[in-house]
Amino acid sequence: MVDETPESLIPYDEIVQEALRDVVGRVLGEVERTGGTLPGGHHFYITFKTRMPGVEIPKHLSQRFPDEMTIVIQHRFWDLKVQKDFFMVGLSFGGVPSSLRVPFVAVTDFVDPAVDFSLKFQANGADGVGHEEHDQPENDGSDEAPAAKPADDGSNVVSVDFTRKK
Repeated sequence: MVDETPESLIPYDEIVQEALRDVVGRVLGEVERTGGTLPGGHHFYITFKTRMPGVEIPKHLSQRFPDEMTIVIQHRFWDLKVQKDFFMVGLSFGGVPSSLRVPFVAVTDFVDPAVDFSLKFQANGADGVGHEEHDQPENDGSDEAPAAKPADDGSNVVSVDFTRKK
């Protein structure tokens, strides 16, 4: 006798991914409502797929980051606007101001190292490949030393990966 889990007719994985992306939108929306002020030591590392539909980044950035890039929302950002399906933000890369538009479906990681909080997503429409190791975010940060990366002990990490048993 084989114990097989029946195929779900309810797309639980999509529903959970969408709900968790709403967390990112809600957090960014709170920052927008406070005039772009981050409380305490909070700051965000946001990784997204650069080739996803709806992503709008300058050509020099799409050439430099053809698949995925990470940005930091901390000291030097402006014009943060959050809509239901995307956010827009101004950042500087090598001293060059740039505007980015990122749909939430393109986001693969959201990290707030100040409180060791992390969400990982499967980008909708992505090829299903795991997360690649990538360089530190390259948008211009503060003149302060970079914050230490959170420990990879899994604390405060929410990772949703539904796999089907066949």
